[in-house]
Amino acid sequence: MRGVNADTRRVTPTAAGRLAVPASILAAVVAAFAYVGVVDPNEPGHYPVCPLLRVTGLYCPGCGGLRSAHAFVHGDLATALHDNAMAVVAYLGFAVVWTLWAVRAARGRPLRVELTPARLWTLGAVLLVFTVVRNLPFGGLLHP
Repeated sequence: MRGVNADTRRVTPTAAGRLAVPASILAAVVAAFAYVGVVDPNEPGHYPVCPLLRVTGLYCPGCGGLRSAHAFVHGDLATALHDNAMAVVAYLGFAVVWTLWAVRAARGRPLRVELTPARLWTLGAVLLVFTVVRNLPFGGLLHP
């Protein structure tokens, strides 16, 4: 139900209404993980090959992400980390941010994530270092 705020005469959504968008996003992510959990990316022909890997033989930051998600869904954290460690970090990061978002939405507060240029450059640098290291001879542990 919606309540009317007497001071401003605006309709304020209930906690369930405020959680509609976070719940929808979670449902989409769960559906995607369920699909990848059922349709094994280790079997050829189910998913397209990374174009960068196909053309250059180099692993991009996302290479192994589907295999990592498949292993993660099946509870094999060691294989998930081996296939794409950055993807596992992203899964866990999503879980934290989504939880904060849902809690703040339930309380009627917006989630504010400040993507400052410094944070974006840092993220880009981390992804670049990860990509370079996984393509060097000593980065074999990071190969999917």
